[in-house]
Amino acid sequence: MEMEGKKASESFVVMNELVLPNDTNVFGNLMGGRLMYWMDIAAGMAASKHCNAPCMTASVDNLSFKNPIKLGNVVHIEAQVTRAFNTSMEIYIKVWGEDNLHQYKYESNEAYFTFVALDPNRRPRPVGQLMPETPHEQTLFEGALRRRQLRLILSGKMKPEDADELKALFV
Repeated sequence: MEMEGKKASESFVVMNELVLPNDTNVFGNLMGGRLMYWMDIAAGMAASKHCNAPCMTASVDNLSFKNPIKLGNVVHIEAQVTRAFNTSMEIYIKVWGEDNLHQYKYESNEAYFTFVALDPNRRPRPVGQLMPETPHEQTLFEGALRRRQLRLILSGKMKPEDADELKALFV
């Protein structure tokens, strides 16, 4: 079955949330788990836009928190597919906080999620290829294969000696 490809920009999703008291910890900061939940939703929407099918989370890479997002601030989440493989897609997530009172926006965190497309029987199904257009999209696309190989090695699904893309960085 021939799958049609899509431009990376066609999967772009923006999601905004207001940080309310129930979303915060005792320090008045957005709880990491709540942010991860919102990021997972945005990533799922981007993945579904790319493949026109329901998708589920397969993995999350290196979710690091650079700056806390405070009570009353707005959370901006951007998600976009960076590369499509056979049945899976890598999605890049970028998060900012916005303090409307003091009128500034700041970087909070970023991560890579992997989603798998599902058929009506909830089995993995093929996805169309991704076509990067901008230099930034091309950089993310090229790095996705190395990140995928690293994920597979860390999960025990690939032997390090088989990771040709990663080996090329060190040879």
